[in-house]
Amino acid sequence: MKAGASRILARLADLASGPPTGATASPPGIYHDPEIHALERRAIFAREWQCVGLAAEIPHPGDYLDFSLDDQPIFVVRGEDLSIRGFSNVCLHRCMRLVAGRGTAKKIVCPYHAWTYDLEGRLHGAAHMARTPDFKVAGHALPTIRTEVWDGWIFATLDSKAPALGDRLAPLAAIVGPYRMADYIPFAAQDHVWATNWKILTENFMEGYHLPVAHRRTVGAWFPADDTGFPAERFEAFTYQTFIKDDNATYGRAHPDNPRLKGRWRSTSVMPTIYPALMYVLAPDHMWYLSLRPKSVDEVHVRFGAALAPEVLAALPDRESYFRETVDFFDRVNAEDKVIVEAIHQSTKAPLAASGRLSWLEREIHDFQGYLSRRLGTA
Repeated sequence: MKAGASRILARLADLASGPPTGATASPPGIYHDPEIHALERRAIFAREWQCVGLAAEIPHPGDYLDFSLDDQPIFVVRGEDLSIRGFSNVCLHRCMRLVAGRGTAKKIVCPYHAWTYDLEGRLHGAAHMARTPDFKVAGHALPTIRTEVWDGWIFATLDSKAPALGDRLAPLAAIVGPYRMADYIPFAAQDHVWATNWKILTENFMEGYHLPVAHRRTVGAWFPADDTGFPAERFEAFTYQTFIKDDNATYGRAHPDNPRLKGRWRSTSVMPTIYPALMYVLAPDHMWYLSLRPKSVDEVHVRFGAALAPEVLAALPDRESYFRETVDFFDRVNAEDKVIVEAIHQSTKAPLAASGRLSWLEREIHDFQGYLSRRLGTA
């Protein structure tokens, strides 16, 4: 590794090993160095559990959703037995991509030569192959991708030796379990590419310091900075914060028909970041999330989604109007963030760019620095 990348990682290790009270932002070069980007691909995105989306987004047999784990295209599909399975999204014949985006199908049919697979990944048919010597359809199947559903989220990994996700996230399950997020009903799903580094967007999401300023016209209007809380313990696989919405907030509080949450939890939101790059806001009445994948040093795939608590959905007099208005609201929130993180990405290239002190509201950035340092082998 070249000296510049080594210095950046050494500085990251120093930050991670120090107390959060004296922490600064990460060195600007960490967002642009090509060697660090290559290391992240090998040590993180080719090995870690990553979030494909919500299980509730593919509720019926044949519903599928595509994704990628580093250079490996994958898709997850709901089987006839209602289990969710993951497969390589590459045809066994000539390597054509099998599915794109999200949809539903009784069979998975390659758009190139119509090789056909069932919902368990087995080759079902191969047109015009009968005269090919020694070829038989039986015995061929798409490579499986290790997949796990946790609290309504679909995760996948290429690492057969990665610890079970449920074990790693057990402490978080104790916090978010009472919300019963797996019962929330999705109403929005989008995919975008933003011109920024994935770490800049991750750090932006995990701190509320910017909300009253950058989002003063949207989510920042009711952000109670003084009521933000962080766990005393540090966790290997995630971090989170909590915040409370007061009586003036028009969202973020439990519906009267919510029987799950008691006391202060009826107005408390939990904002976890599950490493490397799933971030979500879980409120008593709704949830929204970002799942990130680096496309390059300068670009990131952004998967966005939102869902409502079932009792909120049941009480809506006009669902379609509500969905349109709420999606428009979140589009404005994301547009505000997009301007910020793309500007930061350009500014961190400046020769005089420096790392300033972190606020107490940015505690999770220090947690994230610790995660990166551990995964990149510098701590």
